[in-house]
Amino acid sequence: MSPNCEEVKNRLRKTSVIEVEMLPPIILCIDDRPEMLNIRKTSLQRLGYQVETASNVTNAITAAATLPISVVLLDYKLEGMDAQAFAHQLKQRFPALPIILLSAYSEMPAALLWLVDEYVMKSEPVERLSGVIDKIVSVKKVIPRSDVITSRFSAGGLSNVQSDFSSQGSTAGNA
Repeated sequence: MSPNCEEVKNRLRKTSVIEVEMLPPIILCIDDRPEMLNIRKTSLQRLGYQVETASNVTNAITAAATLPISVVLLDYKLEGMDAQAFAHQLKQRFPALPIILLSAYSEMPAALLWLVDEYVMKSEPVERLSGVIDKIVSVKKVIPRSDVITSRFSAGGLSNVQSDFSSQGSTAGNA
């Protein structure tokens, strides 16, 4: 007896999909002032985010390399660190990791703005920052391959899945 479509979808979900969308995004806050890190961490945790902090380059790089960080909040003024050089280093090592620059200044160097994904003034309410984080995290979400396969399978059978894969292969060279 062959399994029905629902059984196949359930098996695929159980074996190859981790429900990461149930977990809050992990935000890495980087600031050289511990009191600001604590305030930002508490504010973001109250909104449901998981927050990791780093007060120097070494700790930030270690966190980015070892944790599933969703987005980095980088303070512009860091004592002993150049935010632009640090953002460049992060983008070189972790090109897919989004960076939100936080600053009290209304104008930023253009070269720095090219390195970051968003810029938020510190005077903005935390809800504005939360909206920017949510926008970045939702853009970054990737649908697990098995979800795509099972939804295509249930919508039109195996022929749709095969045609999707063959069309992906033929359009990849055109991009």
